[in-house]
Amino acid sequence: MASKLLHRLRRSLFREVTLQPQLGGAEDFPESSELDDDTEGLSSRFSGTLSFEGEPEPEDPELNSELDSDSDILGDSGENGTEIAESSPACQPPAHNMLTKQLQDSWKKSRTRSIPERLLFEVTDASVVQEGTSKYVLYTVHVMKSGQFDKTPSSITRRYTDFNRLHSQLRGLYRDEMQGISFPRKKLRRNFAAETIAKRSRAFEQYLTHLYSLAELRRAQLFLEFFYLGDLQAGQNLLRTGQYQEAVGCLLNALGLQEKLGCRPQGHWIFTLAILVASFQELEQPEEAQEYCERALQDLSSPSLERQQQHPLLVPLLQAIVHLSWKVSKDKRQWESQLQQLRDSGVDVSSQPSLKEYLVKESLEGSEGGRHKGDNMA
Repeated sequence: MASKLLHRLRRSLFREVTLQPQLGGAEDFPESSELDDDTEGLSSRFSGTLSFEGEPEPEDPELNSELDSDSDILGDSGENGTEIAESSPACQPPAHNMLTKQLQDSWKKSRTRSIPERLLFEVTDASVVQEGTSKYVLYTVHVMKSGQFDKTPSSITRRYTDFNRLHSQLRGLYRDEMQGISFPRKKLRRNFAAETIAKRSRAFEQYLTHLYSLAELRRAQLFLEFFYLGDLQAGQNLLRTGQYQEAVGCLLNALGLQEKLGCRPQGHWIFTLAILVASFQELEQPEEAQEYCERALQDLSSPSLERQQQHPLLVPLLQAIVHLSWKVSKDKRQWESQLQQLRDSGVDVSSQPSLKEYLVKESLEGSEGGRHKGDNMA
């Protein structure tokens, strides 16, 4: 009905134009010139997306010579959209015709298959820092996953001397693998020039990418600790001084870096989770504490109970999760059963320190000075 009224209105306007000779005759302003623009617009919007193949509407003899197919579609889509949708390929697509959504889904799947996930190292900031008589450039490196949107990119801040120390240590331990890997040399002058800083930023990105591309170096504890150990040690020190919220920030970044670098569940992974549990406990956030405690215990799980008993954090974590599960109203029987198995095997559970006591006293060192005694048991 709306389409018929529209065309009657256009016809009446058209007749008024023909009655004004000063504006030209009908041949100067044909109705098709008004409809052509609409037709082109509709074609660009609907082409390849929608197709209208419904039953033709009964025609009005007075409008037969004026109806345009695209304008008819416009009228019907506004008034009889339900009828058109039922007869369009959107509801009954032919086998050879893929809808736009199907094409998008297919394209996304092909991108997921064709782009392997890897790590990207990007220097996002380089700041000149003045500390007394000392002056240096602090580089901020973001570590991100490629091939998908990384919601939680992790970052580190390092000086040139930190990169140089890593390079020297890797060359000493992995002489064959480090052959041919270039490193930006230290300059005697213009170290703080913008051009030098920019070139070094790109060089550090390429350097870390090259190291990570070599399997032997990618798994080297020295390389891994370069990224996360500083934040982990800072988190432990903040726990000792009662700055629990600040500790959580450092620890989550350290955990994210370990996860991206493939440290789970080795190295300092369990220790990081344990400090997070203790920090969230002190912040009276039992849900978060219970979540990280359960993750740590799941990574500690092993068919061999004897191997579990060798990890010094096992009993403190079990004692913590029993209490946390009770606080958040979760089933704690599984953890109580594990504690009972340890008692039955001869472990003096009652003499074990609490989780926080153990974490505060334990010495956390890197691969140069030795690691804490539970590292290699996870």
